[in-house]
Amino acid sequence: MEQNKMAVMPVRKLLLSMSLPLMMSLLVQSCYNIVDSIFVSRLSEEALTATSLVYAVQFLMIAVAVGTSVGMNALLSKRVGEKRYDEACHAATTGLFLMAGTAAVFSIVGLAFSGGLARAMTDDPALQELCTKYMRVCVVFCYGIFLQTYGQRLLQAVGDTVLSMVSLIAGAVANIILDPIMIFGLLGCPAMGVTGAAVATVIGQSLGAVVALVLNRLKNPVIHVRLKDYRWQWRDVADIYRVGMPTIVMQAIGSVMTFAMNQILMTVSSTAVAFFGVYYKLQSFVMMPMNGLGQAAIPIVGYNYGAKNGQRIREVWRVIIPAGLIIALAGTAIFLLLPGFLLNLFAAGEELRAIGVPALRIISVTFACTTVTIICGYFASGLGNGIVNMAGGALRQLVLLVPLAWLFTERLGIGYTWYAFWISEVAAMLYSLLSVRREMKKKVTPLLP
Repeated sequence: MEQNKMAVMPVRKLLLSMSLPLMMSLLVQSCYNIVDSIFVSRLSEEALTATSLVYAVQFLMIAVAVGTSVGMNALLSKRVGEKRYDEACHAATTGLFLMAGTAAVFSIVGLAFSGGLARAMTDDPALQELCTKYMRVCVVFCYGIFLQTYGQRLLQAVGDTVLSMVSLIAGAVANIILDPIMIFGLLGCPAMGVTGAAVATVIGQSLGAVVALVLNRLKNPVIHVRLKDYRWQWRDVADIYRVGMPTIVMQAIGSVMTFAMNQILMTVSSTAVAFFGVYYKLQSFVMMPMNGLGQAAIPIVGYNYGAKNGQRIREVWRVIIPAGLIIALAGTAIFLLLPGFLLNLFAAGEELRAIGVPALRIISVTFACTTVTIICGYFASGLGNGIVNMAGGALRQLVLLVPLAWLFTERLGIGYTWYAFWISEVAAMLYSLLSVRREMKKKVTPLLP
């Protein structure tokens, strides 16, 4: 068999070739989340607020899908690096059952509890109705996001990030095209408002899933789903969730944080909630390249850890941090210089601009810290330790951020809420750096010549 590029290609070139398609695909994914909000904001600020509130639930689904796939990706890459190809295929089949089963659970919950969840988010009857309409479609028909994420990670596990990008772009483009048609009733389609935005989203996700699974069937040279003679093995489940569960928890923390911040900001105004939804999607757009770098590092680090090549693992670390910081500083510059322009994309009124312009400038100062925390988490996951990702996420998004944001809002006012990000992001960065240093000393140094 031809030698795997993760073992022989120069690390800088390898990381670039694998991360660029991931960055592009994640940027497109983030872009269509932003486009969703841009179109919805043309309906009303209430519609924008409703989608911001529901984003906490959507983020929870993404958390479970991404966390499970990260665990699967790390396991598959390690087994491929060890040349245990049959066991890799078996684990991939287990991963498919896990993804489909989890999607079914969310679908049932969405069918039964969308109204109750909407009432928990807000006391405003009009907002409750909008939240219920948007949430019910997105959650009940969530199979696309789970299967799309699954198919992408199978391709990434063998180093093919280009085809992974193709599948995501296919879904994103479909969503962007369908959004205005279904929201405003163009080309003979009835105007469905926020429901139309949700329908466009699930159609795009479903198309992306079909493309990803077909590409795996046709183009993945190593890993295939094998249902014939398959037997469920709890060992595979344990191996997947040993890395994946901390990532799920870490990602789910983002959902809890979003819900908690919305409750804090709702005491100020619904406009503050609308702003936070806008900010979070803009911030996600800036952070997607760092997630692309980190996700590209998982199979590279996992493969070389399985192949006992410590020198290449160390080189990945030396390349990935400076690359991430350059991108983060560019994002900070955009937020500092163009906050009004960014908010105007969402039809921002005077109150939203008054809250948002200074807030974007304050929070953007922390982007470099966020980048280091994210990359450290993915790097440690490639070494089989998902705890670093989980704990770093908890520090920056929940343990420190939420209580500090509540305290600053209550005592000092909305203008000071955003300084909570400064404290939480610096603490998370310091923890993550120390943790990766410990992992390197324990697992990589013994592999060095």
